[in-house]
Amino acid sequence: MNNFTFYSPTEFCFGRGREQEVGQLCVKYGAHRVMIVYGGGSVVRSGLLDRVKTSLDAVAIPYIEMGGVRPNPTDPKVYEGLALARSFKPDFMLAVGGGSVIDTAKTIAAGYYYEGDFWDFFIGKAKVGNCLPVGVVLTIPAAGSEGSGNAVITNKKTLQKLGIRQPMLLRPKFSIMNPELTMTLPEWQTASGISDMMAHILERYLSNTPDVQIGDRMAEGILLAIMEEAPKVIANPNDYEARANIMWCGTIAHNDTCSLGRQEDWNSHAMEHEISAEYDVTHGAGLAVIFPAFLQYMANVHPHKVAQLAMRVLGIQPNLPADADINNTNTWPIDEQKRIAIFLDTQCALIDSVIEKTRAAIEEYKMLKQAVITQAVTKGIRPNREMRDSGIEWIGETPEEWNILKIKYLFTIKKDIAGEEGYQVLSITQRGIKPKDLSKNEGQLAANYSNYQIV
Repeated sequence: MNNFTFYSPTEFCFGRGREQEVGQLCVKYGAHRVMIVYGGGSVVRSGLLDRVKTSLDAVAIPYIEMGGVRPNPTDPKVYEGLALARSFKPDFMLAVGGGSVIDTAKTIAAGYYYEGDFWDFFIGKAKVGNCLPVGVVLTIPAAGSEGSGNAVITNKKTLQKLGIRQPMLLRPKFSIMNPELTMTLPEWQTASGISDMMAHILERYLSNTPDVQIGDRMAEGILLAIMEEAPKVIANPNDYEARANIMWCGTIAHNDTCSLGRQEDWNSHAMEHEISAEYDVTHGAGLAVIFPAFLQYMANVHPHKVAQLAMRVLGIQPNLPADADINNTNTWPIDEQKRIAIFLDTQCALIDSVIEKTRAAIEEYKMLKQAVITQAVTKGIRPNREMRDSGIEWIGETPEEWNILKIKYLFTIKKDIAGEEGYQVLSITQRGIKPKDLSKNEGQLAANYSNYQIV
């Protein structure tokens, strides 16, 4: 086991109706002016946002709101939040939502006192110093950001999806966790969140660090709990106990208790970040595609750990001698390792097939998108508009009253003097029309350009 320092000061307030305590908790942690960050309309429609604001009103704490945070949060929303924060001057950030909302609030908190670009933190150009404290009202169990010091943001210009890890500064002061708030989540979002939290555990579990039995057993126990409770949640979204277990699993999976004393991996997350930055796929769904392939790779380079996972969590029973030591790689027969590899090959082939079909569907949707755009531009919103063949393959049909003109060049000629300073002089050559560089005496020069026209 490696040396470690563990600092986790978050106060977790778990159970029914705990969101009504948010005002008191803000007071407890020194808040006098609060900036609320939330996502889409579900927080508003469910009445949760109103309950949060009522609780803040009850303790006379002024607040300002910023909504509209989307999944896979991006830098424009952070810049918007920083501008709003510097105008309102809060001393506390309150995230009401899931991981995307929490990460956005954390990043605003980290950038609030920094005079440069907050993105400097994500590319290693600067380190987070002083930052605003953060509180959380969790609505989506998945990312584990309610208990971690991490935040992930996508840069829309560069398509970089990067993270910062500041456990000493960015762990929330408190996190309110009411499982009832997760009962309205769609099945897809629930399943994606479960995939995300399982991936968080496996990124730590598949470690090269030996003799970390307590971490291994904790990780295995959480995986088993998730596997037991996940079908219940899908079958009955209103099952409070199942929702409660899944919600707490998501927190423990990512608050570092499973990773103490060991080297972590996170390569699968890094690969998924590239995919979701480019295609905006749901993070947990992306991980569900990547992890089987990663396990296939691990079965070859680190077979003992994958075999341990298969045996302790997935219930695969190898044919080993009664006195075999499962912690000794040499005791695992080659045929057992081959069985695991064949199993993973089969499952990964099925997933690869789904990936290819998905890619083909994406291409079809791109073609449909172009067709919709073309039709809207040409036909407009009049479904009965008379159309005719334009005679040009790439244009297709156009409105009957349109005239199609085939032109090579289209110029607007002004009857002005072209020799005025600042205008380029065009030279007509056998290779086409190009600007003439007068400063370099390029090509044949006229003695007087006063008769040239501005085009």
